[in-house]
Amino acid sequence: MSKSKLPSLNSVVTCLSDYDPESLKVDQALQIVKDFVRPSAETLTTETVEIYQSLGRVLAKDIISPINVPAADNSAMDGYAFAGSSISTTDKTSLKIIGKGFAGNAFTGHVNTGECVRIMTGAIMPSGCDTVIPQELVQLDGDDIHFASTSVKSGDNRRLLGEDLKEGSPALLAGKIVRPSDLGLIASLGLGKVDVKRRLRVGFFSTGDELRSIGQALDPGCVYDSNRYTLFGMLSRLGVEIVDFGVVRDNPEDMRRAFSDAAAQCDAVITSGGVSVGEADYTKQIMRELGDIAFWKIAMRPGRPMAFGSIQSKDHQAVLFGLPGNPVAVMVTFYQFVRYALLAMSGASELAPLTMKAQAQESIRKRPGRTEFQRGILTSNGSGINTVSITGAQGSGVLRSMSEANCFIVLEHDQANIAAGELVNVVLFEGLL
Repeated sequence: MSKSKLPSLNSVVTCLSDYDPESLKVDQALQIVKDFVRPSAETLTTETVEIYQSLGRVLAKDIISPINVPAADNSAMDGYAFAGSSISTTDKTSLKIIGKGFAGNAFTGHVNTGECVRIMTGAIMPSGCDTVIPQELVQLDGDDIHFASTSVKSGDNRRLLGEDLKEGSPALLAGKIVRPSDLGLIASLGLGKVDVKRRLRVGFFSTGDELRSIGQALDPGCVYDSNRYTLFGMLSRLGVEIVDFGVVRDNPEDMRRAFSDAAAQCDAVITSGGVSVGEADYTKQIMRELGDIAFWKIAMRPGRPMAFGSIQSKDHQAVLFGLPGNPVAVMVTFYQFVRYALLAMSGASELAPLTMKAQAQESIRKRPGRTEFQRGILTSNGSGINTVSITGAQGSGVLRSMSEANCFIVLEHDQANIAAGELVNVVLFEGLL
């Protein structure tokens, strides 16, 4: 990413009132991210891929329908097709069956008033027909059918030519992330290739002498590095190209090399650990040395120590996220800030996670002055009301709380304790995790 493509961080942060890099509100921090990150000509290079390879990719161009969908008026169900004018004004209508029509094998004759055709779902409507009555509503009597005249209205159960898509109209818009249903829609248009934007290249690594990789023995005071695996999973869901730089030890030379290598190769760099105030935490020092940092503390829980900015290496600039070391804090900050940034940089138009209201099933302790992201389990009670409960211990190191949860309970900056039954904001994991 060329440095000239990114705005000045100073110009971004000075637009905020009460800017304090030591304790930003969540909405202020997110606004800085929104104002700073943007697609560039380099990250939006277009490539053409086979339809199977387009899943999870960002559309580079509008997909214009080359055909009408459906291509002709057709039946919406199995039944009998006839002219709506044939419906009797008396209690019962009787029609004579003159043929059959199937999907892919249409009835080719003309249907006159008082006549009908046995028709299957998807079959082209015969000439003279504009109405279909479902087969379960008729009585069959040899070559005739009888049904209550009030059971159907003229025009019922007919799908019109171009009802789903008109020839020449946009089927999917540029910026959309291709989902499984979109694959079917694209295929239904007879298109086998799709123009998509280049995958964003994202590098990540963990920092800390205490970290061990899977398969290594745990020395006293050491832990297995779980953050790289959760980061890999979260990044995989975003359809980016992933570069894992492994574990970097707590010494300036190793960290400087890791940051430089990652910035030279990637559009965005994500680290976990090393952004607190410990004596061996060199991350912020190297970040400042190689780039520009907008903030490093946020008034949120979990996830208070988090750095955001950019770093430069070999005439290449990358957006930088220095996430906390605690596993839950890594996931919370990723979904609150990093996810938005990477989608925006990818040129995606769908950026906001799904949010809703739910009743708290129990009281929740909350201190005003910070935004809290509690892990919750969203359910629906017998009356159809959405309720949410916390998953138990909410410590930032309790990764099990994320595995058990299906949502975040977002308690806003100025909120205090939550009473049982009170409405709270909930961000669903569906579409995120």
